[in-house]
Amino acid sequence: MTTHFIDLAQRAAEDGSVSSEEVLALRRQGWGDGVIHRDEAEALFALNDALEERSEEWSDFFVEAIGEYVLNGTDPRLQCSEDEASWLIAQVDRDGKVESFAELEAIVRILERAENTPVSLKNYVLRQGENEVLTGVGPTRCGGELSSAHITSAECCILRRVIFASGGHGPAAVSRYDAEALFRLKDETLAEENAPEWDDLFLDGVSNYLKGFTLQNAQVSHERKLELETFIADNKANVGRFFGRMVKEAPKVANSMGVVFGKKTVATPATDYTALEAQGEVVTDEEQKWLEAMIDADGEVDELESRLIARIAAGD
Repeated sequence: MTTHFIDLAQRAAEDGSVSSEEVLALRRQGWGDGVIHRDEAEALFALNDALEERSEEWSDFFVEAIGEYVLNGTDPRLQCSEDEASWLIAQVDRDGKVESFAELEAIVRILERAENTPVSLKNYVLRQGENEVLTGVGPTRCGGELSSAHITSAECCILRRVIFASGGHGPAAVSRYDAEALFRLKDETLAEENAPEWDDLFLDGVSNYLKGFTLQNAQVSHERKLELETFIADNKANVGRFFGRMVKEAPKVANSMGVVFGKKTVATPATDYTALEAQGEVVTDEEQKWLEAMIDADGEVDELESRLIARIAAGD
C-alpha cells in the first residue's frame, strides 16, 4: 500500500500539478488501510512542494492526511509528541518558510483538534504568522501573497485560531508569549490600515492573558496519556477475568455489587470554578509590571493600549 501511494505522489510531482483524479487515487490508497504512515506523509509534503498551483481539493486532502498522521498515526490518539512536532516543523521549514497555505492550515488544524501539543509547535506558527505580516510575503489558500506591513482578515483568523487553540497553552488560554506577539504586531502596524478584526483580536488576546485562568490539569501530557493507555491495556484482561470468576461464584453479585463491596461515599473536594475565575480576574503585580513595560516600550500610549487599559479597569 505504501509503495503504491508513494509512486502515485511521485508521478504527480513530476509535472508540477495534481489532477482531481490523482487526488482521488491518493485518497483511496492513503485510506486503504485506515492509516497514514510517515513515509506517505513525507511523500505528500514533497508533492506539495513540487506543485505550481494548489487546488482546494488538493489542500483539503493534504490537511486531512497530515493531521491524521500526526494525531492518529501513533498512540496515544489526538496527541502530538515532541518528536512529531519536530518532524512536522522540519517538513514545513525545509526551505526556511511556510511554502503554502495548505502547510499552514495543516498545523493550525492539528492545534485545534489535538488534546495537547508541544508549545514549540504553537510558537512556530505564531512566528510564521508574525513574519508574514511584517514581510508581506506568505501563502493564501488560493495562491498569491499577503499584503505588506498590515494585518489582513485572513491573518487575524489564523492568529485567533492558533492563540485560542485547545491543543496549545490550554483550551482558550493565552500565554505571555502569545500576548507579546500581539503587542509586537500592534507596534509594527500602528500606522497601517489593519483588518477590522484586528482590534478585537488584540484586546481579546491580551485581556485573556491578564485576566483569564488556566486549570493545571486541563491537559494531559503525551507521556502521561500513553502511560495511562498502556496501563489500561495491560490490565483490561485481568480485570475482566476477575469479575467473570466473581459472578460465577456468587450469582447474585451481578445485581448486588453494592452489597459485596459496600457502598461508600467518597468525599472529593469539588473544584470551585467561580473562585478560580474570580482569582484569574485579578491582575497581579507581576502582570501589571509586564503590561506597563509593554506599553512603555515605544514611549507612548496608543489608541488600542488605551482601550485595553479601559477594558481591564472595567472588570476590576
